[in-house]
Amino acid sequence: MDIQLKEINVYAREVTIDLPWEEIEQDFEKAVKNFSKRVKLPGFRPGKVPRKILMKQFQPSIEANFVENSVNNYYLKALKEKEIVPVNMGSVSDVHFHFGEHFKFKVAFEIEPAVVIKKMKKTSLKVEKTVYLLDDEDIDLAINEIRQGQAKVITIEDGAKVDDFIVCDLQEIDTSGVPIIGKKLETRYIKLGQIPFDGDNQKKLDGVKPGEKVRVSVPIDEQGTLGIYELSVKNVERQILPEIDEDFIKVADPEAKDMVDYRNRIRERLEEAYRNRSDEAFDRQLSDAMISHVNPDFPPSMAESYLEHMVEDVNKNNPGKVDKDKIKEMYKPISERNLKWYLIRNAIIKGQEFKVSKDDVQEEINRRKKASPEHIKELERYFKKPSNRQRLQDDLMEKNTLAYLKEFAKIKEVKVRTKDLRNQSEEEAKQL
Repeated sequence: MDIQLKEINVYAREVTIDLPWEEIEQDFEKAVKNFSKRVKLPGFRPGKVPRKILMKQFQPSIEANFVENSVNNYYLKALKEKEIVPVNMGSVSDVHFHFGEHFKFKVAFEIEPAVVIKKMKKTSLKVEKTVYLLDDEDIDLAINEIRQGQAKVITIEDGAKVDDFIVCDLQEIDTSGVPIIGKKLETRYIKLGQIPFDGDNQKKLDGVKPGEKVRVSVPIDEQGTLGIYELSVKNVERQILPEIDEDFIKVADPEAKDMVDYRNRIRERLEEAYRNRSDEAFDRQLSDAMISHVNPDFPPSMAESYLEHMVEDVNKNNPGKVDKDKIKEMYKPISERNLKWYLIRNAIIKGQEFKVSKDDVQEEINRRKKASPEHIKELERYFKKPSNRQRLQDDLMEKNTLAYLKEFAKIKEVKVRTKDLRNQSEEEAKQL
């Protein structure tokens, strides 16, 4: 078998396979026998038709079947011989079969390209790292959230106030006040004073009692179109928050010595959470900077396959609600970005000979157990699955890769006050 491999670009290949008659004769004879088992001729049992008669009457059909059934077999042999792994189905062309002479054809296919990473400098990658500056309001909000988790709920009979929860049915009505069939929402919880039950709606609902009905205007689409609803009050509930005293601290954090210590411990947890948030964003920026630095070419078939898997995942989580074309359009940049990072990451791992052993994986599992002793059984159950251990191994490899890239990063620290983040969230909420 003569194999000629042509490199079209970094990922596209074309192989020309030319087989002399001596190599394919035996396979062709098998094809003749298989054909004879299927053909029916008067006076002959299936499989007993003489070869001479078969070739005289059916040679074009036999040759066509042979070609159709043999191309993939010879193609796979050629790939194995050349140690090539395609990433897509090959496209066959220029098929020539001459009985008694040779069999020749071409196959175009794509491979995972070898990404070449040029020598990097200490400042090859420009990356920003956010440093979050917390204030006392962050701690107050965290404590208030904990209080809400320990709150008692009581039923209110003398009228709703701001921050009370109203249990109600919502029936959409037309401009004449007639209920619209199929537009009723039953037993919903709304919070008085919270969007969209603030402003005019809040005024209408202030003091409302069980059994009463109120008409409210609520946005029904992303454009802010208002729908008129008749709100039927079933119940009014109020949260009674616990006082922030020693008893509260003992329940909320038994290890805290006093209020000062309790607030300090909350600050430490919040600072750790913001550090994690900053680290995740930094890792993303670092990989994005490397993608821009290398900008590798990628096989279109790999990108399409990756995109299809993303669409399938979205469709699986939202059955029957997905416009596949819109999802594809939305996720295409993400799939191409992730594919570029995958190729770069593999090149770094191979070039630096990074390894993550089973012992490394077990060490990380033990570290997580020690950090969360209350979840040891759940962790053991989770990491019993080989797929979850493999995922952890990939995560550790990702960390190694990013740690390596950090050596070539010029990092600019950007300080962000959490107060500004809160103000931004409030402004965004007002625009909804």
